[in-house]
Amino acid sequence: MRTSLALLNLLHERTRLLVAIAGVAFAVILMFMNLGFLGALSQTAAQFYTRFNADLFLISPQALEITSAKAFPRERLYQVAGVEGVQRVMPLYINYLQWRNPETSESRAIFAFGINPDDPAFALPELESAAGKAALRQPNVVFFDRLSRPEYGPQDIGTVTEADRRKITIVGQYELGGGFSADGTVIMSDQNFRRLFDPFPLSQISLGLIQLSDNTNPEVARNAVASLLPADVEVFTQAGIIARDRDYWINTTSTGFIFGMGVAVSLVVGVVIVYQILYTDISSHLKQYATLKAMGYRSRFLVSTVLQEALILAILGYIPGLIVAVLLYQITLAATSGTLPVSMTLTRMGFVLILTVLMCGVSGLVSVNKVIQTDPAEVF
Repeated sequence: MRTSLALLNLLHERTRLLVAIAGVAFAVILMFMNLGFLGALSQTAAQFYTRFNADLFLISPQALEITSAKAFPRERLYQVAGVEGVQRVMPLYINYLQWRNPETSESRAIFAFGINPDDPAFALPELESAAGKAALRQPNVVFFDRLSRPEYGPQDIGTVTEADRRKITIVGQYELGGGFSADGTVIMSDQNFRRLFDPFPLSQISLGLIQLSDNTNPEVARNAVASLLPADVEVFTQAGIIARDRDYWINTTSTGFIFGMGVAVSLVVGVVIVYQILYTDISSHLKQYATLKAMGYRSRFLVSTVLQEALILAILGYIPGLIVAVLLYQITLAATSGTLPVSMTLTRMGFVLILTVLMCGVSGLVSVNKVIQTDPAEVF
């Protein structure tokens, strides 16, 4: 059985091989982390909408995404309540308020939802029960998100604090998460929302939720609803409004650009590292390569040897990079209390493996040019 010349070249200098593996692994980790954050950004864009009990959504065209929703008349909901297939319409009120940490007295912006307690606006069991609805109707109370950042202070039921200089009591908890959109969320009744954000009128809503009856086609219903409404409101299916928010976060904001650029920079770093390693290896074995050329070996064989070295480096660097990335994902999840959903997927693993092989392949093709252009007579 023949021993690979490429493998022997790499094993000849063990220290250089370890440095090369570490360099490739570093680039792999950078790619995984940036893609992980980019994927989390995409997931959090859908986080709210998947927890709403709605099939269609009304939103102002001036809204960039859900946390920047602009108010529009509540009458728009009532205009479409009689459309065939529409089972229920529900107003939703959205805004930020200043939440006071009862321990440190520091204030921090928190994302607030206002709902009619009788409306099943959220698919959250804590709010769907009779006890939860009764608790929500009390004045100056909220339900608090367990996944909110700890900087908001104690989140236990019965905790009393201030929100926008008004005394507030936590009477319930739920799990929703805010991701990149918000560090924490609270849900309150529409009457409490009106009190906190006075003079915010309940006749102006931030988001319209529309439930459809069973066997109703969302696209058909969306077209029927859209045909009845003026230009001050847009209608989306759940998939459509999620795609709208994702496009904003990934393609419009600097956050999406930074993570996308991070992947590109990781590739460049990897190409440079692998090129330096392969170029150094070729330079140290230049006489051996020249001897092979003098013996009649064609450039194809030499290119194949260098590309094999690049492939070996790609595989050896990818494995530890993947292991470290999985550990970093777990650390990120723990540090963010699960609000930043970075998770390893088979698709991402395969994509990064392909990028790693391409990265090392490009480095190999660039570095082998020195061997191809070398004249054996000049070397000796």
